[in-house]
Amino acid sequence: MKRIHNWAALLGLLLVLGGCAGKTEPAPAAETTAPAPQAAVQTEEAADEFDDFEAEFQAQEIKDESDPLSGYNRAMTSFNDAFYTHVLFPVGRGYRYVVPEDGRVAISNFFNNLTFPLRFVNNLLQLKFKNTLEETGRFVINTTIGLLGFFDPAKSWFGLEAHDEDFGQTLGYWGVGAGPHIVLPLLGPSNLRDTLSMAGDWEVDPLVYNKDRFYNAVNSEEQGWVVKSFDYLNDGSFNIEAYESLKKDAVDLYPFFKNIYEQSRKKKIEE
Repeated sequence: MKRIHNWAALLGLLLVLGGCAGKTEPAPAAETTAPAPQAAVQTEEAADEFDDFEAEFQAQEIKDESDPLSGYNRAMTSFNDAFYTHVLFPVGRGYRYVVPEDGRVAISNFFNNLTFPLRFVNNLLQLKFKNTLEETGRFVINTTIGLLGFFDPAKSWFGLEAHDEDFGQTLGYWGVGAGPHIVLPLLGPSNLRDTLSMAGDWEVDPLVYNKDRFYNAVNSEEQGWVVKSFDYLNDGSFNIEAYESLKKDAVDLYPFFKNIYEQSRKKKIEE
């Protein structure tokens, strides 16, 4: 399943009270009771806006109740952030110092080409037949002309774009709800639907060894995890600054990344 993922959104609340007194025409001097209606209008408007303010917070409380794993998720977000900051990113910076960007792009292309069955099956399951044919064409062109997928002439020469799909998107396409948000160790934000759907992705992913399947890109489960970890590191080397920039803009890391992920997944499912 591709990949880290990135998530979208900051919430805000603006409350404006009053402001009508200066627009009232002056009353005759004898009518000393004239300001009373204006005061009543202001009081009524303030009461209405207070009700709106209260409704906003009640809605927020209801929304928070839909996140039953928030305590765990916050703790795991902090753990992942520490891992990224103190382990993955220092290793990633060393890795990209040794391997130039063109080499890392070629490696990313190679792994992306290997996971063609994942995209083919999920595009087909979503009845996206044009995308399925384009993915097939990309695989054939990049495996041959692109030297086993290290290069991407399907896009640069023939204009065939990739159509990344996974089983979580397929379930969402057919109306399966996201369920509670879940932050996975090392992998980051997810939800119940996308977490359970990983089993479906593993069934067709050639980088996950399956002795009962007629194709495998690895020879054992252990080798598969090593190759997956290397792919994870290679991808991470492109995302260091992007993550740090997002983190710098976040007031509260967990809801910030949660919202980015959920909005991103919603958009991908709707495409």
